[in-house]
Amino acid sequence: MSTRWQAVCAYDGGPFSGWQSQAGGKAIQDVIEARLAAVFKGPIRIHGSGRTDAGVHARGQVFHFDADWPHGRARLLAALRSELPPAIQIRSVRPAAPDFHARFSVRAKRYVYHLHLGDADPFSRPFCWPLFRPLDLEAMRTAALLLRGRHDFRAFTALNGPAREDTVRELTRLDVRRRGRRVQLVAEAPGFLYKMVRSLTGVLVAVGEGRLTVAAVGEMLATGRRTPAVQTAPPQGLFLERVWY
Repeated sequence: MSTRWQAVCAYDGGPFSGWQSQAGGKAIQDVIEARLAAVFKGPIRIHGSGRTDAGVHARGQVFHFDADWPHGRARLLAALRSELPPAIQIRSVRPAAPDFHARFSVRAKRYVYHLHLGDADPFSRPFCWPLFRPLDLEAMRTAALLLRGRHDFRAFTALNGPAREDTVRELTRLDVRRRGRRVQLVAEAPGFLYKMVRSLTGVLVAVGEGRLTVAAVGEMLATGRRTPAVQTAPPQGLFLERVWY
């Protein structure tokens, strides 16, 4: 009888074409499924908590799969970790309730976006967005406070044309914190729109650099129209940090 397994993985998204399986097998899902197929001697489909785009990283991506494994979870974890590329690590695996679903059972997610003031060193550069103009962090925090709560975030997504889904979301946390030359934007919500965190980051950076006012952010929120002054932040600074169930 199959068991439903819940796994947590971390990955450097740089070498991959994103989370979701694609033709050519260059997605993170494809790599993990190939390892599962080797362990279980047959195809195993996994379901993730959500998609991450090409170049986006994760410390706490969650996925589930169904399989019969009589040898205990410690041996399963060791088997899954074996022969994966260094850019992917299975952090944990455990039995889950039969009705658990990595995507549909999600209660909240946390994303962290990493900025760097000035040029980052070669060990940080693949995992941050270097900025070469001073940031007004207090203005960014004021704008972040305005964005928290339940709003229509249509202007803060990369959806094209007429909205194909409900664009109302509840942003429960949006913090701006600094340590030295590193600035982190922390966002939490039950769910996010396509490229929403990267769009929020682009807006806050525009505010911090003085290219956008807090009042203009409020207008974007009210009208659902995005100003050309806003850049979608590049993917390499974004991490899926944690998923709650």
